[in-house]
Amino acid sequence: MRYGFTTGSCAAAAAKAAAYMLLTGSKKTEITIETPKGILYNAKLLDIMRGENEVSCAVEKDGGDDPDVTTGALIYAKVSYAEKEEKKLWENKENEIIIDGGIGVGRVTKPGLDQPIGGAAINRVPREMIKKEVLEVCRLVDYKGSLRIEISVPEGEKLCERTFNPRLGIVGGISILGTSGIVEPMSSQALVDTIRVELRQRRTLGFDYVVVSPGNYGLEFMRRTYGYDLDKSVKCSNFIGATIDMAVEMGFQRMLLTGHIGKLIKVAGGIMNTHFKEADCRMELLAAFSVKGQIEPLQVRRILECVTTEEAVSVIEESGKLQQVMEQIAERICYYMENRAGGRMKTDCILFSNEYGELAKSKGAEEWFILLGQEQAQLI
Repeated sequence: MRYGFTTGSCAAAAAKAAAYMLLTGSKKTEITIETPKGILYNAKLLDIMRGENEVSCAVEKDGGDDPDVTTGALIYAKVSYAEKEEKKLWENKENEIIIDGGIGVGRVTKPGLDQPIGGAAINRVPREMIKKEVLEVCRLVDYKGSLRIEISVPEGEKLCERTFNPRLGIVGGISILGTSGIVEPMSSQALVDTIRVELRQRRTLGFDYVVVSPGNYGLEFMRRTYGYDLDKSVKCSNFIGATIDMAVEMGFQRMLLTGHIGKLIKVAGGIMNTHFKEADCRMELLAAFSVKGQIEPLQVRRILECVTTEEAVSVIEESGKLQQVMEQIAERICYYMENRAGGRMKTDCILFSNEYGELAKSKGAEEWFILLGQEQAQLI
């Protein structure tokens, strides 16, 4: 599959080209940069606007074969000579590069992100890429002054609605991202990075406990059943093991995992990536716990033949032992979570199904309602 280039790579390429055109007076139609991964990116330049004191141009984002919502968006860079007020800040210094975001680039409103509150959502690595490429041009033409660079994405505010940004507290546009400069097709790294950001945000706010759920169903269940705002939870997708690892690394003391039985039954078998391509033994695990709960063999066989976990739960319910079986599953989920955490974090879980609602919760789950209630009260 074909890899693509990050918004950070596009911004760096556009900034380098605009700086070159401003400082040399020559027009450029394409430019080459080196990504942090060492792969060269040869970018075509679009919508070039040249003036005496500023130049702007755009690079079209190409996400390769990755289903990236920003693919096709134009990433603009406008390079200008630093204003007199800014020049005073850099007295006796050479080649200061001032980077900010323009239209369509988000602004940070919550702590714990890569950039401080109020700053443009242009992450550290893209900023370093932009500076590196622009300084290369400055050295080429022996320019020792300061430059101001504004990155903008005209479609950014609309695209933002289809990203995690509103949830993370980044408003008004997309983020300029990337750690390698490369978009790897179907890469899971972007999701894991987002989970890390959400965890870090919560830890920065002073909380040493966190509620996580694989998806929106779990978060909506918590809101509807317990009145806990989903915006305070962390969506861990399929990466339950990785989320536990990061939470332990950041010093969290407690974690509550909530989710649909279809996802969490896998965790009861020690499976820490619940994507169906990694493992899918839902019926086998439900059947095993049913055997342990002394459900009749014919019903166990029916469970193995079920297509969905909702259907399997209804079979278990017919046996009259649904609560017993689900409590065993909840206990085993916590066992494997704490095993993954190396005993450094206390864990609890709540299981639910669409038809039956809450199926079971671990013994320590009741304590969470006190914690969450206190947190809710503090925010009123």
